[in-house]
Amino acid sequence: MWVLLRGGNPLRILLPQRGEWMGRRGLPRGLAPGPPRRRYRKEALPDLEMPVLPVTATKIRQYLREHGIPFQDGHSCLRTPSPFVEPSKLKDQTAVTTSFSLYIDKTTGCFLCMTSLAEGSWEDFQASVEGEGDGASEGLLLSKAPEVEDSEEVWRIWNRSVPLWELPDPEEVQLANTMFGLTKITDDTLKRFSVRYLRPARSLVFPWFSPRGSGLRGLKLLEAKCWGDRVSYEESTIPQPSAYHNLFGLPLISRRDAEVVLTSRELDSLALNQSTGLPTLTLPQGTSCLPPALLPYLEQFRRIIFWLGDDLRSWEAAKLFARKLNPKRCSLVRPGDQQPHPLEALNRGLNLSRIIRTALPAWHKSIVSFRQLREEVLGELSNVEQAAGLRWSRFPDLNRILKGHRKGELTVFTGPTGSGKTTFISEYALDLCSQGVNTLWGSFEISNVRLARVMLTQFAERRLEDELDKYDHWANRFEDLPLYFMTFHGQQGIRTVIDTMQHAVYVYDICHVVIDNLQFMMGHEQLSTDRIAAQDYIVGVFRKFATDNNCHVTLVIHPRKEDDDKELQTASIFGSAKASQEADNVLILQDRKLVTGPGKRYLQVSKNRFDGDVGVFPLEFNKSSLTFSTPPKNKTRLKKIKDEAGPVAKKPSSGKKGATPQNSEICSGKAPILDQPDTSKPSK
Repeated sequence: MWVLLRGGNPLRILLPQRGEWMGRRGLPRGLAPGPPRRRYRKEALPDLEMPVLPVTATKIRQYLREHGIPFQDGHSCLRTPSPFVEPSKLKDQTAVTTSFSLYIDKTTGCFLCMTSLAEGSWEDFQASVEGEGDGASEGLLLSKAPEVEDSEEVWRIWNRSVPLWELPDPEEVQLANTMFGLTKITDDTLKRFSVRYLRPARSLVFPWFSPRGSGLRGLKLLEAKCWGDRVSYEESTIPQPSAYHNLFGLPLISRRDAEVVLTSRELDSLALNQSTGLPTLTLPQGTSCLPPALLPYLEQFRRIIFWLGDDLRSWEAAKLFARKLNPKRCSLVRPGDQQPHPLEALNRGLNLSRIIRTALPAWHKSIVSFRQLREEVLGELSNVEQAAGLRWSRFPDLNRILKGHRKGELTVFTGPTGSGKTTFISEYALDLCSQGVNTLWGSFEISNVRLARVMLTQFAERRLEDELDKYDHWANRFEDLPLYFMTFHGQQGIRTVIDTMQHAVYVYDICHVVIDNLQFMMGHEQLSTDRIAAQDYIVGVFRKFATDNNCHVTLVIHPRKEDDDKELQTASIFGSAKASQEADNVLILQDRKLVTGPGKRYLQVSKNRFDGDVGVFPLEFNKSSLTFSTPPKNKTRLKKIKDEAGPVAKKPSSGKKGATPQNSEICSGKAPILDQPDTSKPSK
């Protein structure tokens, strides 16, 4: 599980000090702290400005053959003998060529040795193979794993937690079982999975044991919060989520097991294992991501069943994860009223074994019939709101028109130079990312540092330069968002960008890609001297990527140069009509003066392929938080002034409510925005 931590502090849970540290006892089966995971690295990081050639399964096989390394082809990994195991430590010298304990990911080239727990990148593996005999591999060894830094806190929490059935107060036991829905989960099941209860925090504690069960590496805490008759749950992990790669239940898996059920919640694994007796594993990040570092642990299974949840989002995640694990061996439990979460199904008295038997294969031929699709159609009809996509929390008017943010679509976004396109689209994407949408940003015009600064300000909704003492608090929260940035800046070739996007979808399960902007990829295309043809090709590539990967792509395109007195239209998008034809949604940030309202910007939805609704709504810009918001509903109906003789003029606001100096400054366009100023025309 190869994770590079870049700054930020790991999650800390502060507990009241009650006496000295209790020591490392209470572990099942006499478990003791395991050895730190061995990590291999190169002495120097590659230059980010240099293009990195993608690793392919063909290149990996060719390299192994050239160096005489035998290998076996698996579902998602190649298995080879491990060069990190000393022959002297093996009982049988012939086992060097027969024990295929090292797994190499076919897509990324990252490796994991099950025997020594060594792990690293494809370049690290090459360095270790080619450096044999000169001691080079020893110089690559890292003596300390990052997660060891949290070991003291992990042990402190673990020793202060107790088995649920050992609580002295029966009423407290009953309350905990009721809060977490454990009324039908037996003590034997909790004991088998080593689940504990932390009384001060009212949290269940799920351990993360090393693969061979030799040590405690981390914890996940599930806290229950009561709000009247409702109970909400909050998860926290040690180490932080990006480094928490626990397959809950892995120490209970036998080498002979050929079938496993994957769930998104630890409580579901308890219910499934107790009810069906099948091996169960829980994904560490639920439906948001399946880290490729976990794939070697799933290679032994001939059949993998996904039962992730009871909504369409879980269904989409299951189909996405199945693509990583080879769809031919994967089956999916379709969400429905009679097929809810496994824990709920157990509490309702449903037959979980029968539900497992009805799991559908994830793989279909290229042509399918309606008989194979009718259940999916029924699922969309019975879950209309979920089928419409994830709704924005900051832009209710955008929900009213677009209905939601859906996977597999292409959105084209445009607006005049200097109107605030990048500022708006960053908040637009941040809104979704804050709700768990894994987002990849490709900003070719604005540096990542500047973009991250703006998004952090929008996330905190305040001027952090005036409150530097709160920077660490907001930065730690912002760091936990599933947000990633491409390192490109300036002109870049479309093939390199698509390869990077493909890698991000595979590794981080990206669901939303923002490209700002298309014009920075046109200079590298050698297809034709015609820029229009080059743009059509690029738009088509992004359209195909969105469809093939079920990933939403938001593409920023500059408009043609228009007169100041003309409003932008769909035809104003630079290039031919292909961009608007291929797009599912077309958004235009208009920079026009309005009759009413303190702002002069509004967003126009000129195309909506989902249900055809189009419309406009005004935006207000907050200078301190760099955010846009919709004016209150009691505003009068939006109207525009059209002056055929010259530029549109704004009505005087003297004597009207809301005409403050701050609003006047925002309306005049003096507020800072990210788009570069238009230097082609003299300033007015």
